[in-house]
Parts: sequence; C-alpha cells; structure tokens
Amino acid sequence: MDALKWRARPVLVFADDPANAAYRAQLALLRKARAGLEERDITVFSDADPGSSEAPRAQLKVEGFTLVLIGKDGGVKLRADSPVAPEDLFRTIDRMPMRQREMSGE
Repeated sequence: MDALKWRARPVLVFADDPANAAYRAQLALLRKARAGLEERDITVFSDADPGSSEAPRAQLKVEGFTLVLIGKDGGVKLRADSPVAPEDLFRTIDRMPMRQREMSGE
C-alpha cells in the first residue's frame, strides 16, 4: 500500500471464501463502475484467502466479508461488512478535502 500513497485510493475487498455472496456482489458492482473508479484514482484489490499472510489482511484484522477504503494519505476512510454501492463509495470520496481540491483543479 505504501507504493500507492498520495497516488491512488485503494479499495480492499476481503472474504474468507471466493464464493462468498457479498464478496462476489461487491466485485461485480465495482466492475460496473469502472469510469467512476478511474476518475477518483481508485485501485481495487481483492483477497478471498483467509490463510493469506498478505500484510493488508493482517494489519486490518479482517474477518469474513470486509470492504476497506484507504485514502491517498494512507488512512482508513471507510470500513464496511456488507457490500457498498459505488455511488456511496464515490460520495464518501468526493467529500474528502483532497478530492475536493482535485475536482476544483488545484
């Protein structure tokens, strides 16, 4: 995640099984919202392996389905245990001061 700091807003989608209905639904919603993701510099990562030793899963202490939005500053901006509509994700981001500056062209 450090490589993305100040360049992208990671959205991490976790589940304990790739067949998890919430996990599959969330990824499908995000795939359909590609233009909005690109406009907001969102990079989506998915992890459906609970045995994974990947740092984000361990650092965030996730269990079951979890969506985490990380801001460009590296801080957690949103955490949800059910799928999040892209519009809600975009609204959350669009209210952030950094995104406000991006939209105004600063």
